[in-house]
Amino acid sequence: MTNVRLSSRKLNIKIAAAFLFAGLLLLPIYLEHLSGKPDKTLVDKDRGREKNRFGFSLEEVSDQAGIIFTHQSPLLDPEFSHILPQIASMGASVSVSDFNNDGWNDLYVTTSRYGSKNALYRNLKDGRFEEVADRYNVADLNREGTGVSMGSVWADFNNDGFEDLFIYKWGKPELFRNEQGKGFQNVTAKSGLPSWLNANTAIWLDYNSDGLVDLFVGGYFPEEVDLWHLGKTTILTESFEYAQNGGRNYLFENKGNGTFLDVSTEAGLTSTRWTLAAGAVDVDRDGYPELIVANDYGIDQFYHNEDGERFVEMSTETTIGFSPKSGMNVSLGDTYNSGEFGLYISNITEEGVLLQGNNHWVPKFENNRIIYENLARQNGIESGGWSYGAQFGDLNNDGFQDLYVANGFISGKMGTNYWYDYSKVTGGNESIISDIRNWPPMNGRSHSGYQHNRIWLNSGKSFFYDVAEYVAGDQTFDSRSVAMADLWNRGVLDVIVANQNNRLLVYKNDVAPEINWIAFELKGTKSNQSAIGAVVTLHWDSQSQSQVVTGGIGFSSQNQRRLHFGLGSSTSVNRVEILWPGGVTQVIDQPELSTIHRIEETR
Repeated sequence: MTNVRLSSRKLNIKIAAAFLFAGLLLLPIYLEHLSGKPDKTLVDKDRGREKNRFGFSLEEVSDQAGIIFTHQSPLLDPEFSHILPQIASMGASVSVSDFNNDGWNDLYVTTSRYGSKNALYRNLKDGRFEEVADRYNVADLNREGTGVSMGSVWADFNNDGFEDLFIYKWGKPELFRNEQGKGFQNVTAKSGLPSWLNANTAIWLDYNSDGLVDLFVGGYFPEEVDLWHLGKTTILTESFEYAQNGGRNYLFENKGNGTFLDVSTEAGLTSTRWTLAAGAVDVDRDGYPELIVANDYGIDQFYHNEDGERFVEMSTETTIGFSPKSGMNVSLGDTYNSGEFGLYISNITEEGVLLQGNNHWVPKFENNRIIYENLARQNGIESGGWSYGAQFGDLNNDGFQDLYVANGFISGKMGTNYWYDYSKVTGGNESIISDIRNWPPMNGRSHSGYQHNRIWLNSGKSFFYDVAEYVAGDQTFDSRSVAMADLWNRGVLDVIVANQNNRLLVYKNDVAPEINWIAFELKGTKSNQSAIGAVVTLHWDSQSQSQVVTGGIGFSSQNQRRLHFGLGSSTSVNRVEILWPGGVTQVIDQPELSTIHRIEETR
């Protein structure tokens, strides 16, 4: 009897040990699922083998490409001196445009200090870029009395076939008309734009579907504030969660004669929240784009477009404005290949301090109503860090859109932390939080600094995995703006990252050569010539994916105008449907693969 008990005990120990061993084997997979990041032991660290595993790798090539650019933060009124890194924490931006119509993408990047110059990098088609901003009259825009650059967006506002340039600033906005790709003419004086704005975002959209692109500009600080010459110190946010004392949001209607008319109030855009990003897409496919606005210190806003006449805020009805956070980015992506656009809005996550989490709002339609469900946690893309810009794009050409997220606020002295002092002030009432003089000095301390950017790979099964460390290396910058573009016309999406007080990074994408792709460059005729707002839906292998031409998306950024689709191992496409902003649908059957298709709207 005793022997039987001992044997049973040994058997139980063996069974327990077996379960423990199995659990240890499965633990990395379980952790991988929870974090959205492959365990290191499961990943071959050899770059060539990584490309085989993930389908791509990114190599930083800015020096080789001749793109040598460093952002500088603004120096503001001395009243800000003790917290200047916090206030002057934005302005590094990048936008993409083929400004000279040669079929190759060019880059425009901004810096934000008086005397520093923005840069325009012209693509030389041989892997290198030439800086031509001075020659083309778009460099010297950061001058005392006119403010400093925060970002830029491109669109053909006069429908002459060339992309024009708008630079939004903490200061005087600047509009440049493209002179047939040979230079730029500053046409701000007669444009009807305000003399001063403190803006951190702008997008082009044709809100009334008249064939002319209009301009939305989001205010951050109130427009009457001169950040270099303060008249008072109570100019900061009145609340960490419900602030409405920020700058105005503007909608400028394009009148077609080189001028713009402020129709913000008539259009229902009267918010004075602290806006950091915006996006536009025709959610209900009625020919008029909706507007999504990400706000710092408060709720985000969803505006339904009422037949191009006015916008009606439906934030709480769609659930997007349900909870106040720190919205810093708006990106659009059909990540489920469902034909519908999810909205990615970045926020702040600091373990043990503040867990807002990034949002991935995925639409569904109930009783003819648009409802959005936040699936960020379920998708594995909730916890980024102090997240700014983000972009969707198929980085490995497998037919599913991936996600790049820029992280990091202020990288100060290693081992220091400003969070405790920050939380004491932000938890105070309006009289405390709004006054600059109540904020404790930073003294060089770090504030959510030295964070890693995320490259979340879409598994195609409703979950993303962070592969940044394995495909792009281990780099920690205070990243702000992200743009995606095929810089070398190879049928892949390269990644450009603008970093605050640091250099611009250009990542050349190396995708396995046997993977197919297809791309589309659209030109409107009845619609605006930039085709902003056009939706392209690709059908192949019993699946489909939709993408939209945007006039600025992300945080202080703009992707290439061209729409790029990965196809994985597929060898054919059934058809392409193009829904133009004017409402016309154009169908192309069995288009050729691995080709950039240049398509003009049928009349």
